[in-house]
Amino acid sequence: MNQTLKQRNTDKIILASQSPRRKELLGQAGLSFDILAADIDEEALVYSGDPADYANTLSRMKAEHIARSHPTAWTIGADTIVVADARVLNKPRNRDDAVEMLSMLSGRSHSVFTGYTIACPDKNVLISDAVETQVVFKTLTPNEIQWYADTEEPYDKAGAYGIQGIGSFMVKQIAGSYSNVVGLPVCEVIDTLTRIGVIEF
Repeated sequence: MNQTLKQRNTDKIILASQSPRRKELLGQAGLSFDILAADIDEEALVYSGDPADYANTLSRMKAEHIARSHPTAWTIGADTIVVADARVLNKPRNRDDAVEMLSMLSGRSHSVFTGYTIACPDKNVLISDAVETQVVFKTLTPNEIQWYADTEEPYDKAGAYGIQGIGSFMVKQIAGSYSNVVGLPVCEVIDTLTRIGVIEF
């Protein structure tokens, strides 16, 4: 049975992301929501060296961008980054970039941060937080890296891999939230929406 969470009739929820993974995660959690992609220039934000703050700021930029036009709705913004050796690995620009990232992540641990923001200007609410998950890759052979880089999967994902897809064969271990690595810390987002009274069980 498809069961949705109880939402106040007057409370519209908007996901400020075109990510199919975030859409699926929120839908699986039982939320009813609209999707409006936030068109912001992520490249304009300079990395300060604090990955949680960086992910938080990007998520806040997305949420605020949509919330300005929909002030009575609850807007959810999110951004996921991969960090290794203090370097932020965004979406690969091309195949060589993907191969470089995968080679860097091979046989070691890295961090995945997802910042999320919930905004409702009409109610003067702006909540931001970030969740970190540790991910360990197996040692990849050159053939495995080249093979995976030839799939379509790496090119719309931070760090050049998708844990929920073909890329799962590379992941040896995780410590923390799985959904956070996919693109949204569902537990924390639902907890926050419940705490501020947007939804109830």
